[in-house]
Amino acid sequence: MAEIKLRICLLICLISIISASSVIPSAITHVSSFVPDLSSQMSTTFYVNKCPGALLIIKEEITRAVLNDRRLGASLLRLHFHDCFVQGCDASILLKDTPNFKGEQNARPNANSLRGYEIIDKVKAILETRCPNVVSCADILAVAARDSVVALGGPIWPVRVGRKDSTTANLNAANSDLPSPFLDLKGLIDAFKKKGFSAEEMVALSGSHTIGQAKCALIRPRIYNENNVQSQYRSSLQKTCPKSGGDNNLSPLDATTPNFFDNAYYQNLLNQKGLLHSDQQLYKGGFGPLDYKVSAYASNPLLFRLDFANAMVKMGNLSPLTGNQGQIRKYCSIVNKVY
Repeated sequence: MAEIKLRICLLICLISIISASSVIPSAITHVSSFVPDLSSQMSTTFYVNKCPGALLIIKEEITRAVLNDRRLGASLLRLHFHDCFVQGCDASILLKDTPNFKGEQNARPNANSLRGYEIIDKVKAILETRCPNVVSCADILAVAARDSVVALGGPIWPVRVGRKDSTTANLNAANSDLPSPFLDLKGLIDAFKKKGFSAEEMVALSGSHTIGQAKCALIRPRIYNENNVQSQYRSSLQKTCPKSGGDNNLSPLDATTPNFFDNAYYQNLLNQKGLLHSDQQLYKGGFGPLDYKVSAYASNPLLFRLDFANAMVKMGNLSPLTGNQGQIRKYCSIVNKVY
């Protein structure tokens, strides 16, 4: 009898949660993300006994580096994203090419674009001195992304650690799976859906463009050919990005508060000030399927922070290697030698 009552109570609770999710989807999603996966060998306390102080070391080094070079915060966040979207969060993005190995760093979305490798290597070296062969490069990337966002005023989220590093990389997947800045809305939705994210989660993760910069070559087609660009914004961008030449000239993704992690990115979209083509695709003048979400984040910074943090938890859990899978690299840029 007691067991039957328990099952009935659980069923009632489940029905209540499902009903409430249509009213407060963000809060429900937030709660569901923190329900532990009992099959996972990762946890937020993984290094407490294995390497005490490991997460504090990462935080101190990353915070110092980001406050010295605020652009680095966006670079480290992007590095984690480009890692996780290609065969999972396994630090494959850190593996350099060798005569016998092709990594992902020279894939089209990554070449002459990704930054932050040096600070990851520095943190790894410190941790190897403190706790040899314990802290993975994949975990350093995940924690560094979180700490970078926090250093720039953004939200904090729990990072489960215990990942292993891959011994492989996938150049083809890096070329095909990382979303292009030239994608239309459907392409963006499809790219994130392939990794298990909803369209709404895609909008939340796009808020990472509240920090960082983009090269002239990536925005030139938009600022010279597209109509949905605010006129003064267009003129200011054309001063640093001419019709020809200056391909590497940089413009901030968020011209309002370029070095602070906030919701200004969405406010910019409402005013046709999205820097990349893919940015402005999220908001179509009040007639797009995701305009409501952009408007919600533009007016409610707390909602954005909550949903972004929740989506980053999900991002960090994409296909990690754990247990006997993978290895703990001694140097993040090369696979350990087998003797």
